[in-house]
Amino acid sequence: MLSSFEADCREAHELLSCRAVLEVRRRTLGEEHPDTLTSRHTLALVLRDLGWWEQAETEHRAALEGRRRVLGEGHWLTLLNRRNRVLVLRDLQRWDEAESETREVLRLRRETVGEDHADTISTHRDLANLLEDMGRWDEAEAEHRAVLEAEQRVLGEENPSTQARRRHLGLLRRSDEVSEWE
Repeated sequence: MLSSFEADCREAHELLSCRAVLEVRRRTLGEEHPDTLTSRHTLALVLRDLGWWEQAETEHRAALEGRRRVLGEGHWLTLLNRRNRVLVLRDLQRWDEAESETREVLRLRRETVGEDHADTISTHRDLANLLEDMGRWDEAEAEHRAVLEAEQRVLGEENPSTQARRRHLGLLRRSDEVSEWE
């Protein structure tokens, strides 16, 4: 088990390493090289892990703008960047922006890889969880049901993810009933 000091040092080292790699790639490869954009995305992930959400959102946005120009709107790395940016938007409680972005990523995933692809199902699950976080229980339940149906179709009834979704849906229903009684 790491002490708090050791954990802080490890996080600081990771942050400094990410920034150093990003600077080297900027100088040697250029601002919009795919490897530079990946380094920027990685830095955003580290910043989020540290709880520096505003800085993380700024880095995600910059990496995303570059990936859109270089790779295109529907490229899997662009969509991954958008999905990870949504996590930061949720941290910042920028709910409307997070919902809009999630719905757009879901639409693009459906277009590019299809309804039953793991990335599409995962993004659909993100939307259901976001709606739940926003307290929109009926919409969240409907989306969780759609995710469950997709997981049953793609993964099967016995898959742990399918079973976990089924349990979560039951808990969501019960918590909604409890809040109606209060």
